[in-house]
Amino acid sequence: MNTTTTTTAAVIAAGVPTDTEIEQQAARARSRRTLTVYFWRSFILVVFLGGWEWLSRTKLIDEFFFSKPSDIVARLVTWTVEGTSEGPLWYHLWVTMEESLLGFFSGAIAGVIAGIALGRNRMLSDVFSIYIKVINSVPRVVLAPIFIMLFGLGLTSKVALSFVMVFFVVFSNAFQGVREADRNLLANARILGARGWQLTRTVVIPSAMSWIFASLHVSFGFAIVGAIVGEFVGSRHGIGLLINIAKGSFDAAGMYGAIVLIMIVALAAEYLMTAIENRLAKWRPAPMHEEAN
Repeated sequence: MNTTTTTTAAVIAAGVPTDTEIEQQAARARSRRTLTVYFWRSFILVVFLGGWEWLSRTKLIDEFFFSKPSDIVARLVTWTVEGTSEGPLWYHLWVTMEESLLGFFSGAIAGVIAGIALGRNRMLSDVFSIYIKVINSVPRVVLAPIFIMLFGLGLTSKVALSFVMVFFVVFSNAFQGVREADRNLLANARILGARGWQLTRTVVIPSAMSWIFASLHVSFGFAIVGAIVGEFVGSRHGIGLLINIAKGSFDAAGMYGAIVLIMIVALAAEYLMTAIENRLAKWRPAPMHEEAN
């Protein structure tokens, strides 16, 4: 006890920071960095919106095409309080989110299963790869009128388009993630007796999780795009319908207002996805930039 006390006193006397002081300094540095990030985010947003408003009011940009941030906010408030000409705003938002979520989950699950299956089976990969490449080469937007002809103006056609938008993104990442699994880990697992599904479950899938999560971050945005495009081509409800109506009446504030709604939803989904990823993948090492800071 006396030796420990003497050592601590010597360290303090020499001016060397203790572990507690190092942790406090790191916490303060993280806090300062967070505040700096939020400051610059807010600053850029204020400058962008303020500049847009000023350019519109001074007629340097045509308000007919670009509207004004103040008019967009007023339109969103009107939609929220009084509803739209086609019904309550929240119902349109719910319809679009229902289509996007169904397309996202079905496309993601199918993409992960197909990617892992083809990544682990060389014969299946060789047989089906040509068909996947051919289908993937078809522009997704072209499929919207086809799905509407097949399934009508209801929910199914929008979910089908969202499914296609999501499936290939997730499939490609899952397939590549399986193919990039660490060969040394696979060899060690085989030495320990792992075979078949056990090898896939304990080594291959965890190795591919980073690839899969990376695709999920992008694919939810694609799911929303699929639903919006389907609604834009033909629908009875949804945010895409509001954009289509605003376009037909040359309502720039309405079009930008609908876009702002989509951006808010996509941003919220991104934060939720990040939280889920951080919770399910705690075993991953911190990214290099986090270690450096």
